[in-house]
Amino acid sequence: MPYLTSVSEIHALIAEYTQAKTLWIDTEIADYKSRKPRLSLIQILDDPHDMSGNCVYLLDVLDQPDIIAAFIEQIMLNSAIEKVFHNASFDIKLLGNKQAKNITCTLEMAKKVPYYLLPLPNYQLKTLAVELCGFNNIDKQEQTSDWGRRPLTDEQIEYAYLDCIYLAQVHWHLLELQTQITPNPATEDLISLGARYAQLEQQKKLLNSEFEHLQERVKQAMQVQKVPETAYCKLTSYERRTIKVAFAELARIVQNQGIDLDFPITLTEKLQKDLGANLEQIPVDIDKTITWRLTSKAQENEVDEG
Repeated sequence: MPYLTSVSEIHALIAEYTQAKTLWIDTEIADYKSRKPRLSLIQILDDPHDMSGNCVYLLDVLDQPDIIAAFIEQIMLNSAIEKVFHNASFDIKLLGNKQAKNITCTLEMAKKVPYYLLPLPNYQLKTLAVELCGFNNIDKQEQTSDWGRRPLTDEQIEYAYLDCIYLAQVHWHLLELQTQITPNPATEDLISLGARYAQLEQQKKLLNSEFEHLQERVKQAMQVQKVPETAYCKLTSYERRTIKVAFAELARIVQNQGIDLDFPITLTEKLQKDLGANLEQIPVDIDKTITWRLTSKAQENEVDEG
């Protein structure tokens, strides 16, 4: 885990990284709660298979605007290099912001994985590293330490380089999960896929039935017993207010008062029927969409037998 403080060494490394295909990057921010946060460290890994930390470089950029500018210009704005972050929107605020190109965010990747494949309480890097990659004893205490002080402690340096290793491993596992999410539809096994679908459909019916029944029982019990909150549930009430007016009355007011209330109205099938031939006298916009509905044959049999 080389820790670089020399300006010339950091510039040389940045130049070397311009040839990289993918970089796994993390940052540490000094005064991050203030109005003027400062970049303290930029941590970079270019070999996702490295678990030793020997390929993780820590660039000390505290109060080094020229180094930061060079990193932004040569790395962050370089569309040929994929830059992988966790919660990228946070890091790139001080690294090119919206001008940064070819950014991959493992936080956003994780959010797109269906819950049944990744049932996690949150999408923090620590949680993903533990659950996806099997890392244990991850200590995030140094995350909120003072990154504006120098020299950095051994604990801060160790924390900084480990985050890049966690990031690269999480990214690799998420890429593996993506292959399960988006397989090639042309080669899907429709027999096994359909069988699993039918199985889950039946389970869903049972679960939904029990869930809805329990939900009503809990709501009624909490209301009767005047218990607003339990260890598992919180009961709240709200009033929904709906204002309705006869269309003819609304039209009369609009005409008499000269109110500009011109907006499109979606005509239901009943309204179209009521208007009849008058509809031909009105200029209309017609939007056509095609939707696909998947219905199991078990459902069709239930309807036929009914």
